Amino acid sequence: MVKLERQIKNLGLKSGFDLVGITSAEKFVRDEQVSIARVKSGLMDGLSWYTEDRVKKANDPGMLLEDARSIISLAVSYNTRENKNKNKITGKIARYAWGEDYHDVIKQRLRCFVEELKLLAGEDVKTRIFVDDGPMNDRAAAERAGVGWFGKNTNILTQNFGSWVFLSQVITDIELAPDLPLNKTCGSCVICIEQCPTGAIVAPYVIDNTKCISFLTIELRDSIPRDLRHLMGDWIFGCDICQDVCPVNRKAVISLDPKFTKLHEFSAMDLIPLLDLSQLEFNKIFKDSAIKRAKLSGFQRNVCVALGNIGDPVAVPALRKVIQTDYPDLVRSHAAWALGRIGGKSAMEILNSHANSEKSPEVLEEIQEAICSGAS
Repeated sequence: MVKLERQIKNLGLKSGFDLVGITSAEKFVRDEQVSIARVKSGLMDGLSWYTEDRVKKANDPGMLLEDARSIISLAVSYNTRENKNKNKITGKIARYAWGEDYHDVIKQRLRCFVEELKLLAGEDVKTRIFVDDGPMNDRAAAERAGVGWFGKNTNILTQNFGSWVFLSQVITDIELAPDLPLNKTCGSCVICIEQCPTGAIVAPYVIDNTKCISFLTIELRDSIPRDLRHLMGDWIFGCDICQDVCPVNRKAVISLDPKFTKLHEFSAMDLIPLLDLSQLEFNKIFKDSAIKRAKLSGFQRNVCVALGNIGDPVAVPALRKVIQTDYPDLVRSHAAWALGRIGGKSAMEILNSHANSEKSPEVLEEIQEAICSGAS
């Protein structure tokens, strides 16, 4: 007779997952201690919801499901091919957002998995599912279940799929035999640390959230710090640099999952038209995408920064329209920065002419800074 654990793993693969591991529901003591230390040191600043109480809950499965005995850890690859668009001024979007919103896709798969699991176990099974949107330490569970190991960029690395995986967990009251963690590490490799443009990986396995391009382009609702903007390149949603340079990812299997290839044109988006999007158009285009998390004003703010860093004067008329019309001050201020970054006679004339009529202190400060930068 096939053991229940093997049946569960086969069910996971049949349900659309690429990797399945099992671990106990014991506390993640080490991970709780590390996470609390990061909160206290300010490395998680900017994420108001990431509190010590949440950390404690995330690392104690017993607090998340009564009578929790085991965790089934699942991963699915999103390593789809890039859509090349070299004839236009384009911005980069993190690979995980090239397809449909993974929260919705994976939750649906987990619900089907859990229904089958209850039939498989032949008993009244308790379960609770998590897909990166609840108080559950997905990476700690994946590591202990042997799905992958911690990379120095804090991502979970897997043997065949690299770090290009979505993680999800099913906590259950079924007593299952746990898998062993993988006996693998990054060794002496520090490429991800060296290649992070903002220096967000401050030490192996330690991220300063306030410097991470992913945080700056997605979670941050305010102005992006000036000293970081020029380091962000053409990223407009998230960042994959620490994954792109990782040697483990060089041989990662390409995913053909239709849910994560459907919207792959997002991998290289024409930037200038994005500044013209209305709220209605933004909602329609990104309805099924994780990109909607950035909100329209945050997304257009990011587009302005990318255009400034690309430095092509062809963007000047679009940025002039932003600064001179009724866009949110957040977007207009970053358009002013972008004009100063691009420089040249036309950009500086726009800034100088608008300085006398600008009513917003936030935008005026950016205009004055841009003029000073252009004059120096």
